[in-house]
Amino acid sequence: MKFLLAAINAKYIHSNPGVYSLRAFAQTKVPGADIEIGEYTINHQMDLILQDIYRRKPDFIGFSCYIWNISHVMEIVRDVKKVLPEVEIWLGGPEVSYDAKKVLTREPDVCGVMRGEGELTFTELVRAYLKREELCAASLDLDHISGITYRAESGEVVERGPQRLLSLDEIPFYYDDMAGFENRIVYYESSRGCPFSCSYCLSSIDKTVRFRSLDLVLPELQFFLDHKVPQVKFVDRTFNCRKDHAMEIWRFIRDQDNGITNFHFEIAADLLDDEELELLSTMRPGLVQLEIGVQSTNERTLEAIHRKTDIDQIREMTARINSWGRIHQHLDLIAGLPWENLESFRHSFDDVYRMEPEQLQLGFLKVLKGSYMEEMKQKYGLLSQSKPPYEVLRTNWLSYEEVIRLKGVEEMVEVYYNSGQFRRTMKCLSQEWGDAFDLYDRLAAFYEEEGLNGVSHNRLARYE
Repeated sequence: MKFLLAAINAKYIHSNPGVYSLRAFAQTKVPGADIEIGEYTINHQMDLILQDIYRRKPDFIGFSCYIWNISHVMEIVRDVKKVLPEVEIWLGGPEVSYDAKKVLTREPDVCGVMRGEGELTFTELVRAYLKREELCAASLDLDHISGITYRAESGEVVERGPQRLLSLDEIPFYYDDMAGFENRIVYYESSRGCPFSCSYCLSSIDKTVRFRSLDLVLPELQFFLDHKVPQVKFVDRTFNCRKDHAMEIWRFIRDQDNGITNFHFEIAADLLDDEELELLSTMRPGLVQLEIGVQSTNERTLEAIHRKTDIDQIREMTARINSWGRIHQHLDLIAGLPWENLESFRHSFDDVYRMEPEQLQLGFLKVLKGSYMEEMKQKYGLLSQSKPPYEVLRTNWLSYEEVIRLKGVEEMVEVYYNSGQFRRTMKCLSQEWGDAFDLYDRLAAFYEEEGLNGVSHNRLARYE
């Protein structure tokens, strides 16, 4: 029996660590199981993805589902059953874990949903299908498998209780070699879960933070260094939430630096202390980049989204890191949060802009299934897109017209700030203008007035 784990990624440079982890864990528990991985992108023609799946002739397909790919996944699901009528289709991932019954009611071709973390659940499904094949049984025994919602033979949708959480040490390292990962970002996980409770984020649902033992982590990082991987992106939600764990990893990559590999970490800057800063200050320029989620500097907003953040501390930490000229900082803002109107967002933008990050990532609130923010939609007057990515359209504090205006600011920030092509010019202009937000807002308005949006401009035209 052939199992196929299919991932439709946002870009070619991305990979899907989830499907690799599921395969690696299942193959250690069920040796000899025929498990393939199919990775595609949302930029592929869906017909070509369907053709590839058909040629592989799987008996079981597990699709990895996220907000950025769910519409593409469902398009494939609805067609694959027509060309492979006997195939068993299962879904997994955050986009289907929190309304699994609705998914099965809506999608008659789907056999079941793996909810939450999938390594153990997928392995038990593999065993169940192989046992059915071995016994030549007509029915599939799923009664003993936790963490699934499935369609019984009677047509009834059955939901089992949650699956137990694995220790991260139980999950094998799934990069046997780097074949197939050339010119792609390599993702790595040294912890799961998040200690914080941000209301817009699904990581807040699992507050049990589990760490992979450093006895495993450090040799695995050495593997990436030996293979001169260009970038390793840690997917840990708050990498420095445990100081000793972060310090050991940072010290290791500094001491074993190969002069090529860059490591990306998502951190809480206000948790950094002098010892950690001292260590970071000794890194080779370009060895480390830090992503810091500020999201807002409005204290009432931060309280409403359950985000414990010391803005003054972030300001101090980012300034000290900037002073070394060694580490790229990416600072994030989210538009559409509660209690943040246009004027408040302007202040948040200007506060973060003055921190002078290498990248100012302006995003828009996504109302994710299963998040606390979804529960609060009515209270906050929060309207979002009906389809993925469920992005905010308006709130009690922000009109749709203002959302459109902020979209223009986002585009101008990408073109004139994050591109790094106009760094001196924009610094001079923002000082002359006196208000960075107003500068980018006026640029966006100019593009709109002159009909310049939706046109591909070269760098010289951007200057003009």
